[in-house]
Amino acid sequence: MDGLEETWSRRWQEEGTYAFDRSKAAVRGRGEASDSPSPDGRSADVYAIDTPPPTVSGELHMGHVFSYTHTDLVARFQRMRGRTVFYPIGWDDNGLPTERRVQNVYGVSCDPSLPYDPDWQAPDAPVNDAARKNPTPISRRNFIELCERLTLADEQVFEALWRRLGLSVDWSLVYTTIGPVARAASQRAFLRNLARGEAYQSEAPTLWDVGFATAVAQAELEDRERPGAYHRLRFHAPGGREVLIDTTRPELLPACVALVCHPDDERYADLVGGTVRTPVFDVEVPVRAHPLAEPAKGTGIAMVCTFGDLTDVTWWRDLGLETRVVIGRDGRLLPEPPAGVPAQPYAALAGQGVNAARRTIAQLLADAGDLVGEPRPITHPVKFYERGDRPLEIVSTRQWYLRNGGRDTDLREALLARGRELRWVPEHMRHRYEHWVGGLTGDWLVSRQRFFGVPVPVWYRLDNTGEPDWSQPLTPDENSLPIDPSDDVPAGYDESQRGMPGGFVGDPDVLDTWATSSLTPQIAAGWETDPDLFARVFPMDLRPQGQEIIRTWLFATVVRAHLEHGVLPWRTAELSGWILDPDRKKMSKSKGNVVTPMGLLEQHGSDAVRYWASTGRPGVDLAFDPAQIKVGRRLATKLLNASRFALGLGAADALRAAATEPLDRAMLAALAEVVTTATTAFEAYDHTAALQATESFFWRFCDDYIELVKERAYGTGAGADSARAALATALSVQLRLFAPFLPYATEEVWSWWRYGSVHRSPWPTTYEVSRAIQGEGDPALLRLASDALGQVRRAKSERKLSMKAEVPLAEALGPAALLDQLTLIVDDLRAAGHIGKLDLLPDRTPELVIACAF
Repeated sequence: MDGLEETWSRRWQEEGTYAFDRSKAAVRGRGEASDSPSPDGRSADVYAIDTPPPTVSGELHMGHVFSYTHTDLVARFQRMRGRTVFYPIGWDDNGLPTERRVQNVYGVSCDPSLPYDPDWQAPDAPVNDAARKNPTPISRRNFIELCERLTLADEQVFEALWRRLGLSVDWSLVYTTIGPVARAASQRAFLRNLARGEAYQSEAPTLWDVGFATAVAQAELEDRERPGAYHRLRFHAPGGREVLIDTTRPELLPACVALVCHPDDERYADLVGGTVRTPVFDVEVPVRAHPLAEPAKGTGIAMVCTFGDLTDVTWWRDLGLETRVVIGRDGRLLPEPPAGVPAQPYAALAGQGVNAARRTIAQLLADAGDLVGEPRPITHPVKFYERGDRPLEIVSTRQWYLRNGGRDTDLREALLARGRELRWVPEHMRHRYEHWVGGLTGDWLVSRQRFFGVPVPVWYRLDNTGEPDWSQPLTPDENSLPIDPSDDVPAGYDESQRGMPGGFVGDPDVLDTWATSSLTPQIAAGWETDPDLFARVFPMDLRPQGQEIIRTWLFATVVRAHLEHGVLPWRTAELSGWILDPDRKKMSKSKGNVVTPMGLLEQHGSDAVRYWASTGRPGVDLAFDPAQIKVGRRLATKLLNASRFALGLGAADALRAAATEPLDRAMLAALAEVVTTATTAFEAYDHTAALQATESFFWRFCDDYIELVKERAYGTGAGADSARAALATALSVQLRLFAPFLPYATEEVWSWWRYGSVHRSPWPTTYEVSRAIQGEGDPALLRLASDALGQVRRAKSERKLSMKAEVPLAEALGPAALLDQLTLIVDDLRAAGHIGKLDLLPDRTPELVIACAF
């Protein structure tokens, strides 16, 4: 098997084996994407796949191999079914992962205030830890150039691995999410959202990642268990009454704007509508009632701060409370207290990080006698950005949002309806989508305060004092896209007016990476750039992806297609399971238990690794098992050897002949059943069932059938012709059944005796197999022959004899009907078992029993 990958990868590319031929793809109407044959039995003429663009920010791992192999199985099957397959590939190279990788590799940081230095030279990568801890600041343009350089190198490594794995993508359809086509599509979609009122800007509380210094969307959150402590604080009510509250964030005390209790909580009913005074700062705050307050949590009354968590935001908005911001974008307490909060003792907290401020305020509370008891340690869920390593804060910022049903009931219902239109594989994944859409609490925050991404394509007029007019953004003409407002100038202005009173300023933010990735069907299909292609492949047929990004990539793509085109972007969504380590734990880079694939591909061969991946079903977790890869290599090797042997028997010259002998007809009848099973399974996106049926038959074919007929096939006459005809048909059909799973071994064997590529050959049909049978075939006869031969082999094994050892006499005992069947194959059984004399003796035993005398 060694060397097959290099040979056939090169041949496939040179010969355009997997190239998309648009001339064979008819224009489809909106909503016509189909993943099943048309009602009249003819296959749909195109099958379009919205291939996931992997994030170019490190190494691919076995989880990628697992899921991308599943997609390739679908593509290969659909191509052999006669469809013109549109199978592009992209690289997701913009966004935070790329920036972090550049920072770590080169030891740099981006400072947009610095001028571009065309002579600046990047240090040799990778740099040492000292350089990472004290990064060199460089201009935004220099930083972006480094991002582009590193992603280009990573993309070449990724492509080499995908080619080695045998992905049958059309490599002429490669795109990147930071390339000019993707930038133009992303900006065009945003501008149209803006024109329709679907995109809007708002100053509001924002989830903020201090480490990355950027806003974060609701879909990018994850809860992580972290240690904390409840501090019990004493507030002071009129008449000397004390009000105790529990909080894990006492450092936000200067940001307190109210206390909140449940409307039905009688303990605090007399306080509602009045005020209390905060400890340490002695600031008067109202007491209000709200149904989200939990009487059984802590003391039953909560401190509302702007902002400690998302519940604070809800209370603040619903109750119309004041705003007192104390935490800045750097995660430190602001140098000056908010209005109404005394400078002393706030000065003791100013400039401190959250943890230091927590210790300081605890001491201040204790000194004032307002810390009741000692802090009580707890472990509780804390919200993080999914790629971040510091807890999120909530700060007030101006951001761009896209309506997604979070605050629009009609839009939410429409998006839920889209989810019901979509075919889910497996079906239960639909519930994750519906749970996410039903639980949205706000619109999609699409702006990010980063650098390597698609710029928000707007500018703002500056008034005579140099303040931006946020309400009337200046927008470019679509024909000018893509643009960068930091470098480009709006119509009617020149560069000298940038940042000047009466002039303009560009929006400094970039769009969320999902705001571009959510347009992958449009980008790959040539939306507005290649109308002919777009009309032939959009909407697409399949979105394969990970289950963990249903709420981000899948949902966001549905939103964009619904708003722009009024359709689903594809017909079917196929979701992957997780890859688990041998301890049944999910593989992840953070856990350090990932396995990189290139070494395995080189050691065992790509077909072997693909076999392992194919044993996992969509949506079902699979443990990484090197033993299964070895099974795959054994299978591929057996396919090569068995095929060579069958062709050596003369099968290559008997492809058009018919099988006349009972055993040959029985084998082909059994093969016809396998074709039906495998085809049905593939159409249901159950490639594992297709593999199981094909592999099970193949081993019986090799171990039993070939052994039973090889002596006859070596001979002459009608019996030999029948065996060779059956071998030819069986080999041809099995190569095509295995082709999606083992593309290299099957292509190699196909080249030994057939023209063209096996991957461009038609998928086998039961008609094709039946046509090779003269008369009728009974699959039960093959099972009977296998059983009989197996008993003879066991008898030899028990006596530790060679399988070629002669059996002078054997007796077949069983029901008369079974023995009548056995007479049809008795000569093949005697030859394969090296049996001198075989007596058939009717018996009351319900099953066939072969007794051997040595």
